[in-house]
Amino acid sequence: MPVKDLREFMALLEKKGQLRRVSAELDPVLEIGEVTDRVSKAVGPALLFENPVDRETGRKYSMPVAINLMGSYDRMAWAMGVDAETGTWKDLDAVGKRLMDLLPLDMPASMAGKLSVLMGLKDLAGAGAKEVKKAPCQEVVYRGDDVDLGMLPVLKTWPEDGGRFVTLPLVVTNNLKGKPNVGMYRLQIFDRNTTGLHIHEHHDGAKNIREQFAAGATRVPVSVALGADPVTIFAATAPVPPIIDEYLFAGIVRGEAVEVVKCLTNDLLVPANAEIVLEGYVEAGETRWEGPFGDHTGYYSLADDFPVFHVEAMTMRRDAIYPATIVGRPPMEDCYIGKATERLFLPVIKAMMPEVIDYDLPLEGVFHNCAIFQIKKEFAGQAFRVMNFAWSMGQMMFTKFVIVVDADVDCHDYSQVAWRCFNNVDPSRDLLVTKGPLDRLDHSSNFQSFGYKMGIDATRPLANEGHDRGWPDALEMSSEVTARIDALWGELGL
Repeated sequence: MPVKDLREFMALLEKKGQLRRVSAELDPVLEIGEVTDRVSKAVGPALLFENPVDRETGRKYSMPVAINLMGSYDRMAWAMGVDAETGTWKDLDAVGKRLMDLLPLDMPASMAGKLSVLMGLKDLAGAGAKEVKKAPCQEVVYRGDDVDLGMLPVLKTWPEDGGRFVTLPLVVTNNLKGKPNVGMYRLQIFDRNTTGLHIHEHHDGAKNIREQFAAGATRVPVSVALGADPVTIFAATAPVPPIIDEYLFAGIVRGEAVEVVKCLTNDLLVPANAEIVLEGYVEAGETRWEGPFGDHTGYYSLADDFPVFHVEAMTMRRDAIYPATIVGRPPMEDCYIGKATERLFLPVIKAMMPEVIDYDLPLEGVFHNCAIFQIKKEFAGQAFRVMNFAWSMGQMMFTKFVIVVDADVDCHDYSQVAWRCFNNVDPSRDLLVTKGPLDRLDHSSNFQSFGYKMGIDATRPLANEGHDRGWPDALEMSSEVTARIDALWGELGL
């Protein structure tokens, strides 16, 4: 059975010795972040801070803070449904294959093909969101003047952060046709009932809001769920194919539909088993200075104007847990979330580029700055085809450096990749510099969300790729001698 909600996942982690309860009183302002950063860097356990306290006012919060729940390869695999007793991180590849078998990635040109895809979607209907009338996330309700975001132990993680930020929100919007989008966009607390909504222009949530304003709306409903089952949390970060929504994606991965409930002040659907829900709206033309924020790049993302989220209602469980994450210089919890994306979407990449054997998104590249492709090279210019195709695929358009290596290079072994790059590459022949969209958080470009990118062909050149000299073989020991020495190794005393 799939994990039902956040607390069921936490119970699993505690059973496995992977959740540590911290009873000491710690402040959500900097102190919880300091502890969590140290634990994250050591690939330590998930944490439940049971007694958060505001040192400035002496106020004790009524709910604990759960953090770093998916901050290791094992915990991330368990979060995605891999068996916690017998499974391993590598089993995520099987989850990715199942997704590939079920999801329609491209709409065929023919009518027969379109009907086939639509029938396939009908078969997935059981995995779609299941609406319920009564939900744990609405056990306690605050409306209007009773709303006070100060009740939540929201973190300020880094010293120069512009304020306190909600860091693990599931932000729900609808498009004009009523199709939901669930994205993860941070919220800076401004006061009792308003926050910033850090939503980048490339994201589907931003597109939904723009479309509704363009259609004449002056207010667009937005709801934010805090805490859900781990697959639904992951889905909010994943590059979900546009033909489906995040709830359906999560239902397919879970093998069971996500239960959702209609909000009290709008028609948006939120996870029924969430811990806390914020219901509200954004106003046309209203923005406010938001940030800076210590981000997953390891730098402070720059402050800028972003939409203001007005909270009309706050609902929660009676014994709510406040979920959070901390981002910063890798490795952090978001790195393992990104690595799960890498594994789950490998079959999608291979379907679109059949020459790809594997790929790697290095932690240090924070997922939108570097991708390494391992390919079976068969014709001249094939590495450049891979680069250009990668830059045309969804969120991979943000990738600043694309490196391509041969089939005999392990793309996950950065020493092997560096050796091939440093020794195989001729800058006049093997580099491709282009320009296009960049992630909003890329601070190195002269322009916001736009700039230059580079591809590096570290493959062995073919005869018609401009290299007329001989190409040396890599050093390898004799297999016969290697076997002999293997047999003698224990006697050598080395």
